[in-house]
Amino acid sequence: MGMKQVIKNLDAFPRAEDHLLQKTQSGALVSVIGLIIMATLFIHELGYYLTIYTVHEMSVDLNRGETLPIHINMTFPSLPCDVLSVDAIDMSGKHEVDLDTNIWKLRLNSYGQIIGTEYISDLVEKEHAAHNHADGKDHHEHSEEKVHLQSFDEATENTIKKVKEALKNGEGCRVYGVLDVQRVAGNFHISVHGLNIYVAQMIFDGSKNVNVSHVIHDLSFGPKYPGIHNPLDETSRILHDASGTFKYYIKIVPTEYRYISKEVLPTNQFSVTEYFSPITSQFDRTWPAVYFLYDLSPITVTIKEERRSFLHFITRLCAVLGGTFAVTGMLDRWMFRLIEVATKPKTKK
Repeated sequence: MGMKQVIKNLDAFPRAEDHLLQKTQSGALVSVIGLIIMATLFIHELGYYLTIYTVHEMSVDLNRGETLPIHINMTFPSLPCDVLSVDAIDMSGKHEVDLDTNIWKLRLNSYGQIIGTEYISDLVEKEHAAHNHADGKDHHEHSEEKVHLQSFDEATENTIKKVKEALKNGEGCRVYGVLDVQRVAGNFHISVHGLNIYVAQMIFDGSKNVNVSHVIHDLSFGPKYPGIHNPLDETSRILHDASGTFKYYIKIVPTEYRYISKEVLPTNQFSVTEYFSPITSQFDRTWPAVYFLYDLSPITVTIKEERRSFLHFITRLCAVLGGTFAVTGMLDRWMFRLIEVATKPKTKK
């Protein structure tokens, strides 16, 4: 036995002579079905191979001394822009009142349409001259408040009239922009706290009449990456004949997103719980506000984009195509034998 014959004996795919092959309609039908299935599976596997997937890893957050960007986009449908202020305070002791860095306000009419744009510019609390009430004159129980009101300058009185007119017309305000705060736990809130308390009392006639209904269009702590979900986006909290303080407790998770191109995007994810404290008394000294109290997690999440290897693609392709070919081959043989039995003439005994 020669070497060529030995090699031929190793052939796992022996071929029959052409005149021994029999083509049938059932075999053609099975072949067409098999080709369609294999083409569909090939396209699916190719798409699976080309799709980028992500891998999540966790590690201790080692970032220090960086700032935390807070992206805000909110609408207050029941409060004019002139009374709203944005304040921030953190655990380092830094307290910023009436922030005006990269913050804009849009005046809205009662239909939510924009009627004006401006930087945040709130009523500034005025320094009032000291008044001596120990001169022997009679004063009623509200004399102190009257002295303060009489000390308002003309600009403040005009602003009060302007705000009352805006409230009467149903004006609202959209606040948006970016706050850069220290990377430590803290809070920021949007409220009427920038007003002098006597000015606020004159405008609203009590804290119970301050309606802090709001819609959070977007709240994030850094740039967005593919697949991120910010739980407060498009959150609506509307009050009807009520008032109070909203508090959102936020847990920020530092995140790094690594693209397939090796570009790194530092950002943050967060989870949130909320609490509402209603104001029930007309004389409650607590003025309504919307608070966002945040804390940072010591764990950072790294999200990496990766692509499957070509060998993995070839392995899966061979498996699905080979399996389909084998199954269609068995189906063809079963159909041939079934048809053969069904059409074979019965022999008479």
